[in-house]
Amino acid sequence: MNGWVQALMKPEPVALLVLLVLLVSLVQGVRRGASGSAKHLFFFVWETASTVLSLALAGKSAAWLSPYVRDWLIAREIIVPHEELGAFKQLWYTFATSLRDFELLRFGVLFLLIYMLIRLLLGQLYPLVAALFERLPVGAAGAGLRRGQVRAGSRATGAVLGAMLGAGRSFVALAVLFIYVTLLPAGPLVDEIRGSSFYAKTAAELLEPVAGDTLAKRGPVLTEAVQAEFKRVLQRKYDVIDAAVPADIEEAAKVVTAKTDGDEAKARALYDWLGSRIAYDWEKARNYEERGIWKEQTPADTFASRKGVCIDVARLYAMMARSIGIEVRVVTGQGADGRGGFGPHAWNEVRLADQGGAWVPLDATWAASGNWFNPANFEQTHIRET
Repeated sequence: MNGWVQALMKPEPVALLVLLVLLVSLVQGVRRGASGSAKHLFFFVWETASTVLSLALAGKSAAWLSPYVRDWLIAREIIVPHEELGAFKQLWYTFATSLRDFELLRFGVLFLLIYMLIRLLLGQLYPLVAALFERLPVGAAGAGLRRGQVRAGSRATGAVLGAMLGAGRSFVALAVLFIYVTLLPAGPLVDEIRGSSFYAKTAAELLEPVAGDTLAKRGPVLTEAVQAEFKRVLQRKYDVIDAAVPADIEEAAKVVTAKTDGDEAKARALYDWLGSRIAYDWEKARNYEERGIWKEQTPADTFASRKGVCIDVARLYAMMARSIGIEVRVVTGQGADGRGGFGPHAWNEVRLADQGGAWVPLDATWAASGNWFNPANFEQTHIRET
């Protein structure tokens, strides 16, 4: 409990949001209780009960429904078109493919939608229940609500209900934040939200029991799973953005692989070409490491400038491989730094149809230092995020 209080009291956007929600709900509860009106207090009881019930049912329903939604989306065979996509289409394909592939995001979206639907249905029932309540005899309890000597107890009851309602509202707000930072990883305040200790604690200690079996297989540390999910969705964003291949890059890929036959030979030819043509951008790396300045660049930028860091090389490789029909993906994780440690890194995996459909790793960024096209013990120097 002390850890929760310490996380909540830190001056960060998420904690301030939750404190505001809790404070507003608490004040509402005290005011309802102090009003001396049985009708007002009943309305607050109904709203609190509706919130708690909706949260419980939404959590169970989302966990049960998630695999069916996944299978339905897989059956739709959503394919990102190889053309220039506008901002809306980029967001749509990122959302649709991420909803299909990423369990945490799928659970969060289903949870929020089901919660809103249940609240809407319960809201339709309120006039009927309120009418029945008004027909009941007030009796001693109702009269007691109007007597000043019991108003303190009524205020306390309202405060307890307000705290419960505030907790439910806060959980919904956190679910909304989770979906926001997942779909818009470069949006306003995303870094602050991700860096919130209260947000991380909520994900680890509240989201896990609500998600149930849907998240159980993600591992014992849910916070790490959430962080990995963020990065996987960010990677999916790059896949969508890079789906349209510029004509000069497509032509270069065809020229590089023109004298090769089979996926393995083509993939290796691209690896050799990028490894000998794209220089590592040490200035960009230093600006990020020392000043926190990140220069975003597209594969077209990397192709034109002939320099970039690991993620830039990996994205360009993926674009070139995809343009000649090779199934490829960008992989993020940790790479050996040559000093006994590891640092953030990116590389590729390609699926070789002529090798039984096996996925093999390659690191074109490191090509100048040796053979990093599916070498033995690749995993000892490259730790893939899972």
